[in-house]
Amino acid sequence: MSLSDKILSWYDENGRRLPWRAPPGATPNPYHVWLSEFMLQQTTVTTVIPYFKHFLSQWPSIDALAEATLDDILHAWQGLGYYARARNLHKCATVIVSDFRSIFPRDESDLIKLPGIGPYTAAAISAIAFDKRASPIDGNIERILARILAIKKPVVKSKSEISLFAKEIVPHPRSGDFAQALMDIGATICRPKNPICNMCPIEMKCKAKLEGIAEKIPVRLPKKKIPKRLGIAFWIVNSQGQILLRRRAEKGMLGGMIELPCSDWSKDRISIEKRLLEAPYATDFSLLPGRVKHTFSHFLLELMVAMGHYTKLGNKQDIWCKESDFDKHALPTVMKKVIAYVNTFSS
Repeated sequence: MSLSDKILSWYDENGRRLPWRAPPGATPNPYHVWLSEFMLQQTTVTTVIPYFKHFLSQWPSIDALAEATLDDILHAWQGLGYYARARNLHKCATVIVSDFRSIFPRDESDLIKLPGIGPYTAAAISAIAFDKRASPIDGNIERILARILAIKKPVVKSKSEISLFAKEIVPHPRSGDFAQALMDIGATICRPKNPICNMCPIEMKCKAKLEGIAEKIPVRLPKKKIPKRLGIAFWIVNSQGQILLRRRAEKGMLGGMIELPCSDWSKDRISIEKRLLEAPYATDFSLLPGRVKHTFSHFLLELMVAMGHYTKLGNKQDIWCKESDFDKHALPTVMKKVIAYVNTFSS
């Protein structure tokens, strides 16, 4: 039995039943596949499941999602992180509805042109939703293939070798099932640490297992220390007890989301006095002791919190909001941490 036959046979018996997957023998819903792939980027299956179900209940079709406001989508996305995915999800939905008459492209070459869809996502949607002969390679699949081949050089230097091997072994038909089978094996058996090799359907075809080095592969370069950035979040209260919020620019980190106004998040050593000059309004500020820490994918952010009052008329674009109404806005996790930190001093 070939390697791909063994994997598909295992999948028929042991594949995970997930809400976006079609039951055996049924045709996949491209909208479900597309939505799940956006959500699963850099996020675990367990985390995604409730969000996927909520999105389907709110927007059961690509047309419904395209008609939604970005604010509504960002609000529903809270907690999933990497908010650029949510913005691209909305952009992609509108393009599919307007340019493709709500019909999903089937080929990788067309899918990859859409907002937020890279090589992996294009291959995954093409294979899983339309059973095109495509070979998506995520972290789980990359690890499995590197172990099968017993690649002893860093994975960043062996991607072309892994990609070529993936294209050689992907079956057709059932390319989508094969991709999902590899995802499941990587998540449940061929794990980064403590792989359960005796449960793997391709144990005897895995060179790393036969050489006793499975847990040492894939070889990764040492992680670089992530840089630290500093800033000040401004908690400004008006005479009605409302707190000033603002919308971040559409492009860039946390684009389009609502936040407490902040100074620039800078790597440079800037005095507190200069940072306070970046407040949206000049007033007498008092700094809370300590800092709020939040780790993004590529830097650690530390925010001081400056408390102040502003009783004059502000700008028309200002968002003044009672704290009890904060949940009506799409606030990223780092802002929720700041709010919780302020509340530790007011309780």
